[in-house]
Amino acid sequence: MTPFTTITAIAAPIDEPNVDTNQLCPTRFNKVPRGPAYARILFHDRRFNADGSEKEHILNAEPFNRAQIIVADRNWGSGSSRESAVYALYEFGIRCVIAPSFADIHLNNCYKNGLLPVVLDEAQCEALRKQLREHPGSTISVDLAAQTVTDAQGKTHGFDIHPVRKKCLLEGLDDIARTLQYKDAFDAFEAAYKKERAWLYA
Repeated sequence: MTPFTTITAIAAPIDEPNVDTNQLCPTRFNKVPRGPAYARILFHDRRFNADGSEKEHILNAEPFNRAQIIVADRNWGSGSSRESAVYALYEFGIRCVIAPSFADIHLNNCYKNGLLPVVLDEAQCEALRKQLREHPGSTISVDLAAQTVTDAQGKTHGFDIHPVRKKCLLEGLDDIARTLQYKDAFDAFEAAYKKERAWLYA
């Protein structure tokens, strides 16, 4: 997966708690092969009419249609465990979601797909969203190595992340790539095992 190091980008405020995965990716799209089509799947039923025309939605409006960061409310990504919800965010262009809390499975799916979930407290998130509402097009900077978010007014907010999650994001390691880092050790063990138990392979 693509490494995540730093990003400075337009951020979109979503002032709504409990945004669930069925809103991020409606059920009927779950089996769509991952790719650019997911950019329109994100919030599809809230962004588009049946004829494909756009509804009024923050992610359809300039400049938020170019956002790469979302500042959300509590319990982001609740509902079903569908990984396609993260595909939709990622293919739209979102690389980081900042929220007071995330649903656990969605949080893990974000990490596994190179999208950084950042937990800040409710007051911090509300202050960030207020800045973004008052000054559309404002950018936020996120530095994973330093574990900081710098808001539109230049104020820095620290965040916590598990060191293994941090390493994987910085180095672009999904679960398979991380496992393959130990390939030499696996191969050595297998060779030794076969040598010691040659009778099993005769």
